[in-house]
Amino acid sequence: MKFLENKRDNQKFNARSLKSLSIIYVITPTYARLEQKAELTRLSHTLLHVPNIHWIVIEDSPEKTALVQNFLNRTRIHSTHLYVATPSEYKMNRTDPHWLKPRGVLQRNAALDWLRNNTSPDDDGVVYFADDDNTYSLPIFEELGLAADLRYERPKVTNGKVTGWYTYRKPNRPFATDMAGFAINLNLIHQHPKAKFSNTFGAGRQESTFLTFFNLTLDELEPKANMCTQVLVWHTRTERSKTPYEEAMVKLYGADAYSNIEV
Repeated sequence: MKFLENKRDNQKFNARSLKSLSIIYVITPTYARLEQKAELTRLSHTLLHVPNIHWIVIEDSPEKTALVQNFLNRTRIHSTHLYVATPSEYKMNRTDPHWLKPRGVLQRNAALDWLRNNTSPDDDGVVYFADDDNTYSLPIFEELGLAADLRYERPKVTNGKVTGWYTYRKPNRPFATDMAGFAINLNLIHQHPKAKFSNTFGAGRQESTFLTFFNLTLDELEPKANMCTQVLVWHTRTERSKTPYEEAMVKLYGADAYSNIEV
């Protein structure tokens, strides 16, 4: 009986704690590929541990796909499912290097539009862009403060203030950070309705150009992760799957051999 009373007390405490937490709006663009479900599964298992998540998943597609719709229906995460297709001229070919063109531009903008239309400027929330090909440590969602060809990237912090950027590529950008390296107060999203991403922003400048819309200075940034000394996000892009035997299997078993199997 004592256990039940303690459990009830804990439930009351948890309910009060949840009410005091800001909602974290996690924005995740995604697109159809053999690795898609695996990537979303990994990310969802992290988000399941965060009680105050609203997951906005946006497909690069002319319509919602059954795979993503079914996947979100099976998760226990509060989510919103959106879709918008990237024009063909901005799409990359399978053989293109991943950095050639920006991805997820219109999808992130669709999520920003949804936030501006479905939340209030007075709502208490934080907006975080979490791509589905990264790995996230849980403390990042408690603090909400990646790297290419380096062990890590981070802001330079002096006396508790951001003073510059530790990065190799374009270190002179106003905000030389990766998409997963910053979070924005929801109020700022409402205050700056023109703040969006663009397919015309140069390679590596999506994040920096987007952040300039908010008229921020380095001094106004709030460094997290123990003054930016902890690595809490990893760029763990999954290797593209190779399926050289698919055609041979279709010849052996027919075109419908895998028709009901979702990868």
